[in-house]
Amino acid sequence: MLNLLLRFVIAGSVVVGVSELSRRSPRIGALLLALPITSIVAFVATWRKSHALASISLLARETLILVPLGLPFFVPLAFAERWGLGFWSAFGLGLLLASATIGLWMWLGPRQA
Repeated sequence: MLNLLLRFVIAGSVVVGVSELSRRSPRIGALLLALPITSIVAFVATWRKSHALASISLLARETLILVPLGLPFFVPLAFAERWGLGFWSAFGLGLLLASATIGLWMWLGPRQA
């Protein structure tokens, strides 16, 4: 239970940290957001719980594939002003794009054993 609480605190701290830092320095906020803190915590927690390197390795490979597939989410937000989009329309378009790329991978990509 303590491990679960610790993971919630770390995740919440990252969200609060990014939102606070990004007001003062968008670049530093983006750096914190780009760090794979969630992945690091998940890998360590999984290792401490099961010591199953095979499952951690598979998780890392899947993450390595899915992270780039989620990057289209950021494109409409990055160019929202240039394209004349509001926040919610850019956010929605980003979700749509990332859902399409990830969804296609889940549908057409190789099957898990």
